[in-house]
Amino acid sequence: MFNQFLKKPRSLWQTVGLPVLFASLITLVGWCGFVNPAVAYSFSHTEVIAMSGSLFSFSGSRPSNLGLTEGKLAACPGSPNCVSSQSQDDEHRIEPLRYEGTPTTAIAKLKTTIESLPRTKIIQTTDNYLYAEFTSALMGFVDDVEFYVNPAEPVIEVRSASRLGESDLGVNRQRIEAIRTAIAELA
Repeated sequence: MFNQFLKKPRSLWQTVGLPVLFASLITLVGWCGFVNPAVAYSFSHTEVIAMSGSLFSFSGSRPSNLGLTEGKLAACPGSPNCVSSQSQDDEHRIEPLRYEGTPTTAIAKLKTTIESLPRTKIIQTTDNYLYAEFTSALMGFVDDVEFYVNPAEPVIEVRSASRLGESDLGVNRQRIEAIRTAIAELA
């Protein structure tokens, strides 16, 4: 009976901290199961976050190299978290979007599609260029997405790049493919 009093008492961290840490981890893992990180732009089961923005905010600074330079979008950095239809290497290369009709119609369809997606903000639109920011639901990571309607051929050149981090778990590529599908459905 007296042996139980001779045991070393548990620290406050062992008594309270570990269970709280474990419960928080289980909650986060469960919550992430509902928020698909690979599709940062789709609606999730956590509509409160979708309506109010992101739970956290890791937006980074807006890049200074965005826009067109002689009909070209900025090149992708060496990290794998970028795709571009003007890239020459397979890791970053993605096919441009195709469109029918005029460049003005293409930009209008593109704008309608982008505006229908949650956590997006169109920053700049011209007669042949659109720049938007996409924010992820959980962590608030911002991706810069550019579209250039090439007047020489019926294609929309695209570039989608994460501002922060190394990997994007394929989010940028999946986003462009989803936009490609949505634009095709508008035709």
